[in-house]
Amino acid sequence: MPAALKKLEQLHFDNSFVNSLPADPESENFPRQVFSACYSRVVPTPVSNPQLLACVSEVAELLDLSALSCESELFTQTFSGNHLLPGMDAYASCYGGHQFGHWAGQLGDGRAINLGEVINAKGERWSLQLKGAGPTPYSRNADGLAVLRSSLREFLCSEAMFHLGVPTTRALSLITTGERVDRDILYNGNGAPEPGAVLCRVAPGFIRFGNFQLLASRADLGLLKALLDYTIRTDFPHLGEPSTPVYLAWFEEVCRSTAELMVHWMRVGFVHGVMNTDNMSVLGLTIDYGPYGWLEGYDPGWTPNITDAEMKRYRYGNQPQIASWNLARLADALLPLIESIEPLQQAISSYAATYEKGWRVMMRSKLGLIGEEEGDEPLTHELLMILPLVETDMSIFFRKLADIRSDSDPDQLSSDQLIAPLLDAYYDLGSLDSDYRNRFATWMRSYMLRIREQKISDADRRQQMNAVNPKYVLRNYLAQQAIDKAEAGDSSMIYELLELLRHPYDEQPENEHYAAKRPEWARNRAGCSMLSCSS
Repeated sequence: MPAALKKLEQLHFDNSFVNSLPADPESENFPRQVFSACYSRVVPTPVSNPQLLACVSEVAELLDLSALSCESELFTQTFSGNHLLPGMDAYASCYGGHQFGHWAGQLGDGRAINLGEVINAKGERWSLQLKGAGPTPYSRNADGLAVLRSSLREFLCSEAMFHLGVPTTRALSLITTGERVDRDILYNGNGAPEPGAVLCRVAPGFIRFGNFQLLASRADLGLLKALLDYTIRTDFPHLGEPSTPVYLAWFEEVCRSTAELMVHWMRVGFVHGVMNTDNMSVLGLTIDYGPYGWLEGYDPGWTPNITDAEMKRYRYGNQPQIASWNLARLADALLPLIESIEPLQQAISSYAATYEKGWRVMMRSKLGLIGEEEGDEPLTHELLMILPLVETDMSIFFRKLADIRSDSDPDQLSSDQLIAPLLDAYYDLGSLDSDYRNRFATWMRSYMLRIREQKISDADRRQQMNAVNPKYVLRNYLAQQAIDKAEAGDSSMIYELLELLRHPYDEQPENEHYAAKRPEWARNRAGCSMLSCSS
């Protein structure tokens, strides 16, 4: 670990994106279509009374910043958008995308402003981006602002995902603005002013599928090639100098990393909620935490997004298929540079192969199965058919499953005895009728016989299962409780949850209450069940 910098002014900005690619020639900040450019320079809108609510010390360390520097007034002024450090070159990126399956044309960073790219002492590149720092040329009819509610959700979730081992953007800081922002959270005409906030998110880069899509849709092939060449040279230098074969190798890598990301989402029960192509990172990161949610009752058909409540396009169980569809749209954008559809189709096939293999390995690890046997796939399939029959808490179920003992003869145990160790995972014990208990018992007998055959102790199996099945996730109601307290002026729960979620696989006996099932009061409350994109 290099010595932490003492001053924010010592950050080394490289800003290769703006230095390598063409800018919008218009300098005024008003909504417009932007052509022949990858970004528009724009300055964040000053706010009246910025107050630092939370900062993540580990992310500050990525930038070689000390914890002390994060407590400075300069830090608050900078990451609220009130001040640009020397070397910062603020801009909003231009891109398009498919939204809910339909081409939407130009979209762009409507409420995100990139401050610049920091090169740390290790030579790593970290892009700094403010969310909610005011309008940009891509804001259309919106204000470019964000509220505390949504900003806090992203702040907590991006860090929770990182510690779960899921590729993601990170969160550096959360700052309230001292201003109110009007929002209609349920789109029902009952809008109300909410506390404003600015989030600083950090990632190696923020290039999306939609950056390439917009240029291809406009037949701007020279700029499409320039953007792809830049992306490869900057983020994928191991592939070699850009060329047609390297373009294909790049797309194959994007396919594989996207597949691996989907496996992780499915493993932990995360539902993104709005998998539009403009919300897909070419780096295989989880980006743009909007109306996301976590499975509590296992339901492949659940979506947290009010806008998607009818179609359920972005439901939990459909995420791997949507990722494949999105990759096909990226392939469409690359076709003019490749000039042949077959190799692009082969790359998309690599997505399917990577996902299927990764999913099988992941499910065996969740079940504590060593090696691969012929009966493992039917065993897994039957469990996933059983889990949604009654409301079963996903996280609790798999943690409790790790405690099953393999030294008992399952044929000597009744259905009630076999289900007893899992009862804490069920929301309504009255729903466990005899048909369900018998079907579950049949599955449990097969499972216990399978783990009895393994040359591994129960303790070792439990340790391996608990390393992939988190005990603590950012349950929707926990995030809402932190929001309620923060809006009332109490930020203590933010740091409680940050610390809890740094160790999601550990038992943490003192925090057992955070692993409990969703309380009944949260079942249908806004923010605890479904959310809108309005924030």
